Amino acid sequence: MLFREIVIAGCGNPLYGDDGFGPAVVEELQKLQLPDNVKVFDAGLGAPHFLFTLMEDAEAPVKKLIIIDVADFGANPGDVTKLRPEDLPPGAYRDAHSWDLSEPLQRLKDIIDITIIGCQPKRVATQEFELGLTEEVEGAIPKTVRIVLEEIGVEYGAAINHQGTHLWASPGETAGEPGGKTGEQT
Repeated sequence: MLFREIVIAGCGNPLYGDDGFGPAVVEELQKLQLPDNVKVFDAGLGAPHFLFTLMEDAEAPVKKLIIIDVADFGANPGDVTKLRPEDLPPGAYRDAHSWDLSEPLQRLKDIIDITIIGCQPKRVATQEFELGLTEEVEGAIPKTVRIVLEEIGVEYGAAINHQGTHLWASPGETAGEPGGKTGEQT
């Protein structure tokens, strides 16, 4: 099945600096054991338009869509915000092919609960390839993972990675120990 009840789509291109934020968050989420009703996609560049369009006709209805992407909302680089489709002015959210993504999201918002998690970029390369995220945007990945887990109803401290260790430790535990974590504690 292509879709599940909850779909998490990371949008962007890692070849263009901070535009790779969505795929970087997806990479971290894919390390976790998430509930069976959750599907995590690296939606890449043009794929978001097609994914959003396909969701309208999915055989099993998608109930929640979480989109992770960079968004210029005038904040400091690395700041993260949650938006709804109605917060996007027409034409304000476009993919790499200049397709207006707000239009399919406006159609979906009445049948699917949609949350857009946007990170303010510092630098998005447009003329030349630039691999890697800026320090500020890379630092927003753990916070964004926490926001996504909260959105899907998974307790932050209970998330388990594929090696069976807790992702984040409780106070006094050590990363990688049973009941410990492998990520940073905030």
